[in-house]
Amino acid sequence: MPPHAAITATAATIITATAGLTTFAALSPQSQLFGPILIAPRRPAELALTYDDGPNDLCTERLLEILAAHNVRATFFMIGNFVRQRPAIARSVAAAGHLIGNHTMTHPWLAWQSASRISSELRDCNVALEDTLGQPIRYFRPRHGARRPFILRTAKELGLTAVNWNVMAGDWQSKATSALILNRLQRGIGRNRRTGASSNILLHDGGHLGIGQNRMPTVEATAQLLDLSRSTRTVFLTPEDWLAS
Repeated sequence: MPPHAAITATAATIITATAGLTTFAALSPQSQLFGPILIAPRRPAELALTYDDGPNDLCTERLLEILAAHNVRATFFMIGNFVRQRPAIARSVAAAGHLIGNHTMTHPWLAWQSASRISSELRDCNVALEDTLGQPIRYFRPRHGARRPFILRTAKELGLTAVNWNVMAGDWQSKATSALILNRLQRGIGRNRRTGASSNILLHDGGHLGIGQNRMPTVEATAQLLDLSRSTRTVFLTPEDWLAS
């Protein structure tokens, strides 16, 4: 191979590898390459239920009933625009003692947004939540977990801890039944327990396309998981509990 061709091939390889690493750092839920993001500690009996994209009519309210019946505290990452539209539901979540976090104002892919858009999405959502709830917001989850260093720096400046997950049930998919969601949850929890990790579960009580999205399969799968957990030593916590311990 001629020297110039070898140099070109090497450069192309480096560029490809760098692009792949950058994509992994931005999109892999558990990657720490762009900065620290809370996932879960190494205590396999512990499990955190987290719900994105609410508040949402019926589904969020039904979840509150199920969680109360099992005396379980969960985490709800809320979209600011929906909080403005359904403040009573957001207040009900807070009144029930659940942890509430920032899921941006309008649910964009933050990693591809301008610095000013990123700042406004996080700040505006914080304002919507804090105006509605009368309490500070300390946790944040980006859409699909996508981030870059500026996003994490902005969150830190706002006093927000970024939180992703290590169990994903794909419950936003249109054909996801409660049985399929539960099966995915059990597989993910089992995998984490085999490696000695706690489980931080990503679920959805709403949908970013608008209020009224059907998330009843998620609600049903949650109820089934909690019923099954009665006979185990599972401890349900929140990211806040993990940081405090």
